[in-house]
Amino acid sequence: MTQPTPLEAELRSRHAVREERFTHGAFDVSVLLPRAAEELIDPAEFDADERLPYWADLWPSARALARFLLDRREPPAGRAVELGCGVALPSLALRSIGASVVATDYYDEALRFAEANAERNGIPPLPTMNLDWRRPPEAEPYDLVLAADVLYERRNAEALRDLLPRITRAGGEVLLADPGRVYLGEFRDMMLERGWIVESAAVRDEHTPSEGKVLTSKVGILRLCPPRRG
Repeated sequence: MTQPTPLEAELRSRHAVREERFTHGAFDVSVLLPRAAEELIDPAEFDADERLPYWADLWPSARALARFLLDRREPPAGRAVELGCGVALPSLALRSIGASVVATDYYDEALRFAEANAERNGIPPLPTMNLDWRRPPEAEPYDLVLAADVLYERRNAEALRDLLPRITRAGGEVLLADPGRVYLGEFRDMMLERGWIVESAAVRDEHTPSEGKVLTSKVGILRLCPPRRG
């Protein structure tokens, strides 16, 4: 076993952890995760804004989106951002092929795990940023916006509806991976009403080992584009 980086050693000193392997073509990484998301629940954070540590799992949608991005073979032109990145597997996949991407989450600890996973797998440093969708900072919009399994609550769908026009460049695109959450249809309708193009980019069966079994999730990847001007 290789010596942990200082950041990984720090995370291991504060958390019980586990590792998951993800391989797609030449991309082969060992992802460091907290042992169990429920161990990270903070009653004070939940009371403040019903925040739960969904970031601490490697969800099928993140796996499917990473595969989709890698299958494109070429890094996207311009700047990319991942929303609700958790341990940031799609961002790591893009960084591995030379893309300019920033991984964002509402949890600082998620961002530290994302940075550690880039380091431990020899991937170029991964820029990260804490991002509250309701109060995004003023910044240049992005050419590519990524999100994997973020529509698990209605308030997320509403916040994403308002956020995307602010952070997506005219002529850019959004790739949203979703396993069929209940608010997906409502979100799609919200964006169509605002003139966005919404189309299916892919549907993937993602196979995830779990307690001696293999679970199959059907993950859809939507491509959204801002309204055309003029």
